[in-house]
Amino acid sequence: MFKTVAEDVWVFDIEWVPDPVTGRRVYDLPADMPDAAVVDHMFARGGATEDDPRPFLKTVLCRVVSICVLKRTATRSHPVRLELVSRPAAGDAALDEATLISRFLEDVGKTKPQLVGFNIRGADIPILVQRAMALGIAAPGFCKRPDRPWDGMDYFSNAGDGVVDLMEVFGMRGRGSPSLHELASAAAIPGKLGTSGEQVLTMWQTGDLGGIVEYNEFDVISTYLVWLRGAHLAGFLTTSAFQAEERLLESVLREWIALGALHLERYLESWKGHAGMTRA
Repeated sequence: MFKTVAEDVWVFDIEWVPDPVTGRRVYDLPADMPDAAVVDHMFARGGATEDDPRPFLKTVLCRVVSICVLKRTATRSHPVRLELVSRPAAGDAALDEATLISRFLEDVGKTKPQLVGFNIRGADIPILVQRAMALGIAAPGFCKRPDRPWDGMDYFSNAGDGVVDLMEVFGMRGRGSPSLHELASAAAIPGKLGTSGEQVLTMWQTGDLGGIVEYNEFDVISTYLVWLRGAHLAGFLTTSAFQAEERLLESVLREWIALGALHLERYLESWKGHAGMTRA
């Protein structure tokens, strides 16, 4: 279980797809080889089978296409505030990968939040670091490691709470470790709403970036609600405070929907249908 809850908690999730440019370099493929053929070759080299035609590829071979963050800010003198930030925003054009990653790492380096996610030690943080290196990005604020644990967030240490990986917190990475969908669904929180990670590449290839961003946002909101359960379980939130924060999220979702994020109505209805909102 995590030991602390920081004033700034950023629950984040990243979506990525195989990168044909990297694939051509790694496997010495012809420059004129179509992207789709390069991707197929990458999967073949990654161990594709008839039962698993799209195996998990090493993150350095992939391109980041979407980063979503739910920012939670809470101090003794101010109530909890929630903000959903997606790059690109739903409906916007794709961002250059270097811009996407550098903006996120720069923001993290300036604010120094506690980073929360599901399997972020095993996937999301490694891909950020690997792709930033590959793209020549400088992120000194994110990479700076304090001399002592109490001097600031350390995103490269397994000893502190700079990174809270809910897969490790609730599953310990054992054989019984649940997926986010399983863990969320067990807690009456929406899991995957008709889309899974395996479909992201197809969505990217067909130009459905908006669908990827929406899927990314759904995962982040569910991850936040799972984290909220953990914070309540560990005693960082009283039952009344936990219930109030669930109601706050409901209210904020309605505000975002009113501002045009209509896809979040689907999430809210699913959450209500799961009877997951704990009422006082």
